[in-house]
Amino acid sequence: MIPTTIDAARLLGALADLGRIGLDADGRRTRLAATDADRAGRDVFVARLEAAGLAVTVDRIGNIFGLWATEENAAEPPLLLGSHIDTVVNAGPLDGCYGVLAALEVIETLKEAGARPARPIAVAAFTDEEGARFAPDMLGSLVFAGGMALDEALAAVATDGARLGDELARIGYAGTVEPGHIRPAAYVELHIEQGPVLEREGFRIGAVENLQGISWQRVTITGQANHAGTTPMSMRRDAGLAAARTVAFLAERANQSNTPTVATVGRMSFAPDVINVVPARATFTVDLRDPDETRLREEEAAFAAQLAALEAEGFTVATEQLARFEPVVFDAGLVAAIEHAARARGLAVRRITSGAGHDAQMVARLCPGAMIFVPSIGGISHNPREATADADLVAGAEVLLDVAVRLAGIA
Repeated sequence: MIPTTIDAARLLGALADLGRIGLDADGRRTRLAATDADRAGRDVFVARLEAAGLAVTVDRIGNIFGLWATEENAAEPPLLLGSHIDTVVNAGPLDGCYGVLAALEVIETLKEAGARPARPIAVAAFTDEEGARFAPDMLGSLVFAGGMALDEALAAVATDGARLGDELARIGYAGTVEPGHIRPAAYVELHIEQGPVLEREGFRIGAVENLQGISWQRVTITGQANHAGTTPMSMRRDAGLAAARTVAFLAERANQSNTPTVATVGRMSFAPDVINVVPARATFTVDLRDPDETRLREEEAAFAAQLAALEAEGFTVATEQLARFEPVVFDAGLVAAIEHAARARGLAVRRITSGAGHDAQMVARLCPGAMIFVPSIGGISHNPREATADADLVAGAEVLLDVAVRLAGIA
């Protein structure tokens, strides 16, 4: 028997349970990778995997897998579903967690119905997708896909100075199997949109056909500190002003373009950081994104030219590449399968580009991959107000169920 519905109460209850982990006294939800709060969330997830009768493994970068295989299909490469359960600071309850718990719900639903898939189905919770504590983001899936050496990743240093390998060992999730021990036949990730398009246009499901390229840099501009009252404006080498001009340049260029390019400066600090001293140094991050690799390179070149102009004015400029991921085009057949599943359920569906990075862009290096989006209320994410209607959460999980039935060969 092929089930057509999931256990909505079980899925919504699991999301609520995980969402309570990492709340502080002020109700701020934070589960940064490899922290005590992350360990608590991992423990709850692993307990659910074990209760569902799945074979649990943890690889050396801390990725968690729950595998449902039978004697008949054990030799086949599995269908992999999943996402992540780490969060940003003061996060919402759904980002990543929805995809992981919905994937588990799909497996539980199929098992309870007595389904016999032609290939195994696995659920994954990847380490440090957010990159809020260890850089780069999507670190666990990047290592899983072979895009970063394990030793390099384990040596990553956190924003608080801790080393990832040490922290995984401390919380009990330094696994023993090598990353990539599971070689998936396909990967599908269910996720909230984290943007306003689906809600604004009245669609219940997004079939994600591509994902933006990402360029992260850290920039340090050095000028000269001087007295804020006695130094004429024309005689200053104000690193803070140079940084502000650069931020304005990025915003104006993106705003004046007719392309999807976006540019963000998310962090900035000045030194000596004194109210009456002209800043000698400004350090800030730049996040450039575009779904087209040629355009992304053009934006990087324009930014480099802006920094070169500052050097010509007498500033010293240093840049560090923090992350660089090319745009990803997802498997056309999987995208079409998602569209078909949504339409078969009478759900309005549209193709969509993901503006955020996801584990799917890494795993797509190994196998055909795609993503399913559901609407985010108000387009809000990375925020305690992050929310999706329960009916949409259930609808997305049931589309994932239908896609899994097809990809796992359940007749």
